[in-house]
Amino acid sequence: MTDSRPTLHEFRTLYKAAMRVKEIAPWEWMTETDVFGVENPESNEIGFVSVMGMLGQHLALALYPDTRALYRFWDVHHMGGSAPPESVLEIPQLQASFENRDQLSREDRHVMRELGLTFRGRQAWPMFRSYRPGYFPWYVEAAEARFLTHALEQTVDVALRFKEDPAILTPSDDDDDDYLVRVPRKKGSPRVWEDRIVTVEPPEPMPIQVTIDVGTLDELRRLPRSRHVIEMDFFMVPAPVQEKGARPYFPYVLLAVESDTGMVVGCELLKPGLTIEATWALVPNSVAQQLSKLEIVPHHISVESLLLADLLQPLAEELGLDVTSTPILPSLDEARESFLGHFYDGAV
Repeated sequence: MTDSRPTLHEFRTLYKAAMRVKEIAPWEWMTETDVFGVENPESNEIGFVSVMGMLGQHLALALYPDTRALYRFWDVHHMGGSAPPESVLEIPQLQASFENRDQLSREDRHVMRELGLTFRGRQAWPMFRSYRPGYFPWYVEAAEARFLTHALEQTVDVALRFKEDPAILTPSDDDDDDYLVRVPRKKGSPRVWEDRIVTVEPPEPMPIQVTIDVGTLDELRRLPRSRHVIEMDFFMVPAPVQEKGARPYFPYVLLAVESDTGMVVGCELLKPGLTIEATWALVPNSVAQQLSKLEIVPHHISVESLLLADLLQPLAEELGLDVTSTPILPSLDEARESFLGHFYDGAV
């Protein structure tokens, strides 16, 4: 736990709210796309609630803490089965889920003992986790616990009304950006909440601050041009790494193979930045360093990801090389599968 660990009182109210949600079981009539907002009384930021579990596999409530996280959720949802399995780990969110007892950590069980709580049966044990892009789901901090408590409490209100009238979550026939948002209105104690219809437009893209080492660029400009085609990929390895005293993270891999031979010519593990954009910003300089170690500038770089192609454009412009996106790169796919197999076996 961190220094901002919730107090016992905050944990108690959080568990109480979760148990009420479990009691009404909103996943029996709500899907994850029945989204509504909850305004955080402390920051006035609007978070967005999605209820999961209609198929009975993962009973949970996700709270996406802001508009940017909401639209990342929609992006992944619209990708459907083509979304990488790890994409959910790149969406900031808080989750309250209901698990089997053996899925709880020692810290979870310790808090329950302090509160005198016990549960029986499958998918009956509340668990609370904070998701940050590139990091292992971790224990909620105090402010996160308070916001998640409000979201759980308002889920009960909204879910029971939605059961009777699903139209409350489609406030406008003309604008898909309109959301029902539960807003606190301070009027004595306890706090009073009311409905508000809010238009939530897609956020502007976050700038990616790319920095490429000038010395490395100068070295690359002096190198001979090669006829080789390099295939590259940048992906998360969903196997956590933990440094002492720190939050576990999922390393990202920058993998490069020679197209004709399939030989791996570069492989670098990167620690995620504070945001997903900060992680992406690491890529161009890391590629430049890989090429410097190879002592070549390839004729061409092929990637499967449009995002990676965009990230490499500043480097491509500096060196005058071509970068293209291709849906299928057999040599790269084989190398990636081999790498992941060795990584999970503990060989990396």
